[in-house]
Amino acid sequence: MARRTKYLIAAALVAALVGAAEPRRPEAADPDFSQSELSGDIALSGAWALYPMALRWSEEFRKLHPRVRIDVQAGGAGKGMADALAGMVDLGMVSREIHPVELEKGAIAFAVCKDAVVATLSARNPFLAEIQRRGLRRENLIAVWIDEKARTWGGLLGTEDRSPIRVYTRSDACGAAETWAQYLGGKQEDLKGVGVYGDPGLAEAVRRDSFGLGFNNINFVYDARTEKPLPGLAVLPLDLNGNGLLDPEEDFYRTRRTIVAAIARGAYPSPPARDLYLVTKGRPRKPAAVEFLRWILGEGQAYVGETGYISLPLDRLAAEAKKLEAR
Repeated sequence: MARRTKYLIAAALVAALVGAAEPRRPEAADPDFSQSELSGDIALSGAWALYPMALRWSEEFRKLHPRVRIDVQAGGAGKGMADALAGMVDLGMVSREIHPVELEKGAIAFAVCKDAVVATLSARNPFLAEIQRRGLRRENLIAVWIDEKARTWGGLLGTEDRSPIRVYTRSDACGAAETWAQYLGGKQEDLKGVGVYGDPGLAEAVRRDSFGLGFNNINFVYDARTEKPLPGLAVLPLDLNGNGLLDPEEDFYRTRRTIVAAIARGAYPSPPARDLYLVTKGRPRKPAAVEFLRWILGEGQAYVGETGYISLPLDRLAAEAKKLEAR
């Protein structure tokens, strides 16, 4: 109840900020619009990271506005940005920071929630117990994905074992790879490994490979029902203080709930924690899309935590809502 009250307050704040600047809605401008009932089509495409959240928001929004049709398609942050700028969708889902050239082309980004990327390995990895005991440092991961200095699990763990590390990355232009590369000091194109399309594909490739190592958005690692890692998949913990052990304050990967809490309090580094965005080309004017964004930044935040994401602070949500104002 307290959480719902919090976001009702957020909704009221958003309404106060953008209500007076609501775009005109003459029926001639949108033949689907009715004064008594919001209607129309909203199209979204882009980041796998935001896909589960966008589906939940769409489901809940349509309960309030059943005459609104919402289509959500995943395909990577690069696709979401390209589709939004080309006018192919109303809202592009983007899981990385917006590039200056995209802003120059008219992109307006609305930060709507937060999540993170984590390193993953197979639950059948023979070194899993040792990795979970000690964690791996950022420098270890740079040696795997960027420098290619660590090619065996023994080389990574300081033993004589010569079992190969089979490294995976994303083949599509995506926020997860860009964010993971940023954490390692590079760009997506710097990441070595076998390219696999999409979050589900990458998670499956790692799950099936006992010596595989990859990365995923958290909502493609943890089961939505049990909140534990998906069967056959494990999360690689980070040794953040570099002492060679996974200390209790670093051990927050066992469930989706514990890692979400760690991201929220800043215990998990950023990057690979990051904001998630819905992007439009110019200020949105389609009534259904404007109302959907307004609702997401207000009442829709009530569904963020239970879907496995992290809400933004209320003042940040209010600042994002101000972007809906007329210019």
